[in-house]
Amino acid sequence: MKRIKNAVKLFGCSVICAAATYLALPSASAQTTFADRPIRVVVPYPAGGTTDLLARAVSGRLGESLGRTVVVDNKPGAGGVIGSQQVAKSTPDGHTLVFASIASHGIIPALQTPPPYDAVKDFMPITLVASTPNVLLVNVNLPVKNVQELIALAKAKPGTINFGSTSHGGSPHMTGELLKTMAGIDIVHVPYKGGSPMLIDLIGGQVAMGFDNLPSSMANIRAGKVRALAVTTTTRWPGAPEIPTMSEAGVTGFDVSAWFGLLAPAGTPQPLIDLLSKHLMAIVRTDSIKAQFLELGALPVGDTPAEFKRFIEIERDKWSKVAQANNIKL
Repeated sequence: MKRIKNAVKLFGCSVICAAATYLALPSASAQTTFADRPIRVVVPYPAGGTTDLLARAVSGRLGESLGRTVVVDNKPGAGGVIGSQQVAKSTPDGHTLVFASIASHGIIPALQTPPPYDAVKDFMPITLVASTPNVLLVNVNLPVKNVQELIALAKAKPGTINFGSTSHGGSPHMTGELLKTMAGIDIVHVPYKGGSPMLIDLIGGQVAMGFDNLPSSMANIRAGKVRALAVTTTTRWPGAPEIPTMSEAGVTGFDVSAWFGLLAPAGTPQPLIDLLSKHLMAIVRTDSIKAQFLELGALPVGDTPAEFKRFIEIERDKWSKVAQANNIKL
């Protein structure tokens, strides 16, 4: 009997000790620090485009702020789907992030053939980094000087003028589709794998016109290699006040803004999300990043994870209506 009592006491002690040890172990939800390896920011677009330029500007400062290595990894394809899907399936430990865009997490998830990830359920928003106008560009040899002349030319030659975009289903593509609807013109869409290859063909005359995010086009605009006819926002861009808005150019009510932000895979510990958000919100509020973004043609934002999540939901719903109205599929 005494042996049984001793065994019970020993068993009870073992259970208590084991429980205490288990409770002392750091859980995934309680993880508050990063492991000793680089943080990877996946850019689901080619190098040189707007998403890539903004991601590199922010990632360098994030590495300095956190005191650790942050690397940018370009994984282009399918309008941002390939890189985004890769991050959605990655280990949720805070070391793999995606620098998302309006295309990868706003428009494409709203298309009638959705991508292999849920833009809301499969990711944890960190912060909305920046927004930017899109810009309507034409080849310098095209005989038009403004939007009304372009519309007149398109109406005179229906189905013969092609317009390039950075990808199928991206905001530049949808901007072109919106112009077709609002101006009543027939122009032919030519999708590219990013802003850089589209601009090369636009400069070379392989496409007559194109839509792009303003940051990746600014250098070519200023160099006179392409002609900017209008920005797609309701107000002129302070960094390029000479470019009129689409509404000013005669397409009343036209309004499209591209946006970019950082997200982590679902299941990432909330303390890490909050830590990253805190650092990034501080970074985008610095004078140096504001000046750099303005030079690129982007406006820094920096909001909370909850605010960014709600914003993505609103964008998805808005573009879903546009996709359904125009029967646009992935």
